[in-house]
Amino acid sequence: MVWDAWGIAAGHKPLSTQIRGLLTQVFGVSGEPVARRDEGDVPLRESALTPAQHEGLVAVVGADHISTDHHDRLVHAGGKSTPDLLRRRDVGPQDAPDAIVFPADHEQVLAVLAYCAEHTIAVVPFGGGTSVVGGVDPVRGRFATVIAVDLRRLDSVSQLDPISGTATLGAGLTGPRAEQLLRAHGLSLGHFPQSFEFASIGGFAATRSSGQASAGYGRFDDMVQRLQIATPTGTLALGRAPASAAGPDLRELFVGSEGALGVITEVTVRVHPVPETTAYQAWSFPDFETGAAALRSVVQAGAAPTVLRLSDEAETGINLARSGDIGGSAVAGCLAITTFEGTAAHVAFRSAEAEAILAGAGGAALGETPAREWEHGRFGAPYLRDALLDVGVLCETLETATTWSNLAVLKAEVTEALADSLARQGTPPLVMCHISHTYPTGASLYFTVIAKQLDDPIAQWHTAKQAVGDAIVAAGGTITHHHAVGTDHRPWLPAEIGELGVRVLRAVKAELDPAGILNPGKLVP
Repeated sequence: MVWDAWGIAAGHKPLSTQIRGLLTQVFGVSGEPVARRDEGDVPLRESALTPAQHEGLVAVVGADHISTDHHDRLVHAGGKSTPDLLRRRDVGPQDAPDAIVFPADHEQVLAVLAYCAEHTIAVVPFGGGTSVVGGVDPVRGRFATVIAVDLRRLDSVSQLDPISGTATLGAGLTGPRAEQLLRAHGLSLGHFPQSFEFASIGGFAATRSSGQASAGYGRFDDMVQRLQIATPTGTLALGRAPASAAGPDLRELFVGSEGALGVITEVTVRVHPVPETTAYQAWSFPDFETGAAALRSVVQAGAAPTVLRLSDEAETGINLARSGDIGGSAVAGCLAITTFEGTAAHVAFRSAEAEAILAGAGGAALGETPAREWEHGRFGAPYLRDALLDVGVLCETLETATTWSNLAVLKAEVTEALADSLARQGTPPLVMCHISHTYPTGASLYFTVIAKQLDDPIAQWHTAKQAVGDAIVAAGGTITHHHAVGTDHRPWLPAEIGELGVRVLRAVKAELDPAGILNPGKLVP
């Protein structure tokens, strides 16, 4: 990805005259983009890697697979949250890893961790670099030296078991490459988060990723069958059967561990045949409450589509839930998207059952076009975020989850916290929300907030984030549903898991990583 924005350069385009005019009207910005700097003009903190440390790592991975190059350090300097990108655009010196190493396999990852533990070098595991919660930021803490361990060379499908429906994938495989390799055998993982084009298999596991088709295929942690993990104290190979009563499932320690407990090097996942057909249907509901109740009825009846989403009135009106741009045909009320995948017979049966429930719950069918438009643009929204930042408009997202009975309360509290915090700073925001993932007992809420940037937009968002994090905890939601903890959500983890839970995490880390080198400042309070 490009160093100062989401995605690839070809994915970026200027805002239309219509959008710039709307932004001027609503937020009072000029609408004219600020020129971005050339990466060669960005000063980086001087590498602290000593010649002896460099030679020690060369002995492990080879001279061609360690870099202190300016470009490599810059693209590993953090993730893709709005604060990350605002820091990239700052005129001051940037912090970055002192070196990037590219191990070839599990054994080299083990050896890198052993060397770094012995020589007190912090290690940031790096997959696709798509974290939006500070999960790959080079936090030094007490360490003088920090390196990024880029896993891109761990990119093979080492085992395929079509009878059991499993595949063993290298942690460095990106989503598209994994799908390409699996589809050569008529199989698919079916995991399509918004980060799909760039994120890695190891990253999906380490963050408990949830794809846009989770209603049909489940979250990524549902798909994980086995894990291989490198730690400073040795290797863990976990999971040998579809289910087991052999004590607590230790896989759960590492699915969601964010590189703070070990480096996931290999993941065996559940796969399925490439769908024979896909059916699309969009729906309109008069209000969010009616739409949420309809989604709950479908899920609790066991008739959930493969994709099931609902935008509130604000998001529907602006169309951020659809093509990744503002504009297009208007949809009244709240827009819901459904898709169904599988055999023709299975899709026909499931879609008929779900459609009857949605119609009976107050939905009006809109045909397939809005659903196809959403699918066509579903990976493009982050590009719009970057274009907004270019013209002085703050744009950021956050997500949470709760039970169905608490959904309306949580939505109202989060919306109010965002609106009040930003308005008190002098910039009333636009707050939008959609249900992105559903379960029999509850659902996730995904918020997008847009406001005029102040002179210090990082401090502006930090103040809003503090308010909304407190509101989520007070309203009984989880601090994160699928973005992970990282640095951004770490302050609220004790409120979610309790002080005893924090001590358990610390004890596990002390056993696996006694020198504390793994991803300092992330996850573990």
